Amino acid sequence: MYYKKPKLSFWQIWNMNFGFFGIQFSFGLQQSNMSAIYKYLGANESEIPILWLAGPVTGLIIQPIIGAMSDGTWSPKFGRRKPYFLIGAICASVALILMPYSQSIWMAASLLWILDAGNNIAMEPYRAFVSDKLQDNQLSLGFLMQSFFTGLGTTLANFTPAILISIGFFSLTDTMGNGIPVSTYWAFFIGSFASIFTILYSVFTTKEYPPTDEQLEEIRKEKEKGGFFKNAMIGIVVAIKEMPLTMKQLIPVKFFTWYAMFCYWQYLTSALSLSFFETLDENSEGFKQAQVFTGQINGTYNIVCFLVAFALVPLAYRYGAKSVHFICLILGGISIFMLPELSHSTILFSFPNPFAEGHLDIATMYLSTIGLGLAWASMMSMPYQLLASSIPSHKTGVYMGIFNMCIVIPMIIQIVSMQTFVYDLLNENPVNVLKLAALFLILAAIFTLFISTPKFSSHDS
Repeated sequence: MYYKKPKLSFWQIWNMNFGFFGIQFSFGLQQSNMSAIYKYLGANESEIPILWLAGPVTGLIIQPIIGAMSDGTWSPKFGRRKPYFLIGAICASVALILMPYSQSIWMAASLLWILDAGNNIAMEPYRAFVSDKLQDNQLSLGFLMQSFFTGLGTTLANFTPAILISIGFFSLTDTMGNGIPVSTYWAFFIGSFASIFTILYSVFTTKEYPPTDEQLEEIRKEKEKGGFFKNAMIGIVVAIKEMPLTMKQLIPVKFFTWYAMFCYWQYLTSALSLSFFETLDENSEGFKQAQVFTGQINGTYNIVCFLVAFALVPLAYRYGAKSVHFICLILGGISIFMLPELSHSTILFSFPNPFAEGHLDIATMYLSTIGLGLAWASMMSMPYQLLASSIPSHKTGVYMGIFNMCIVIPMIIQIVSMQTFVYDLLNENPVNVLKLAALFLILAAIFTLFISTPKFSSHDS
């Protein structure tokens, strides 16, 4: 039976992707706060990479399995992808609430494993959800809508501690008994609420399309062959063997991109503390200020992300997703390289503080966020657009899961290499880690030029 997907309105695409906001709010909290939380609990600089292992390992294990399982799931009552959204959101919300109460490094690391597992369970089916619902000619808008919510969610997550401090709820030095700032606790509490609420909104406002008769028959046959998990693993192996050329060509792009971003997230706070305040002491006011700067910089580049996300749609159609991705990655690499060389005290302009008396000063360090925001918007959309039209529709979940292995494997390689020898080669200097990240983003851009771009089909099946 042939089934043509209806064209969805802007607000229908908005509603179905709104849950991505909560997932990315959670990721934003991790990016800006986990390294600092580990240091407050007693970790040293050399231990930071290995403590970030939870994200890539859970992604490596969970995403392809959940993707394959969701391909083989259908319930008239609960749907195909939505049950996984809910399970993931519940796990993530619980971990977010408990994280600031961590009394040891390993308690925080264990909660991060639960948090990342929940986010990965929710996120992977979300990528397939877009392909399930949208016509080929709406895929750019669907994935860029996710970029928009990625930017918005991460922005608010990063700015929340600074906003709470600006309003006057807490001071910079207010801490809990374990040394973690009170503002960090409230940011994680807000993130917990956002995670569950936004997912529920998408679940109740969006109806999934039922599989075709042929797809239902295929799901039934797969279930008869063996257990759910066994079938998922077989599906993963077969999909890897039959991997489309476009996907193979995207592998080096994803490798250098995500190696770079993990370097950036892990060492930004320390690099800013060293560059701006000449200290790596986590008990110093300079380090605490650098943590706030980290949130503000990450928040600002995510503002750029959601402001430009929709602007990339016509650019992708006119010039191609490949060209747009190349330029954005180049600009991102230049921005990361510039960041430690900029200043937190040289002011570009000021404007009235919307949260309290006085003015907010915008320093030159925020110039870096323009290129970072463009790169981040492109990372969250263009590779998925390139991939979506090259994979069979009935295997969208498993291929999106495998594709995301190309994110988490570079992260694992980054952790192991940084822990064992790369940090030493970089003179144990977090600023040099950021410069390595810049170089790798530029290499990712170069490899983008070698991708064979798929053409949109005129129909959907």
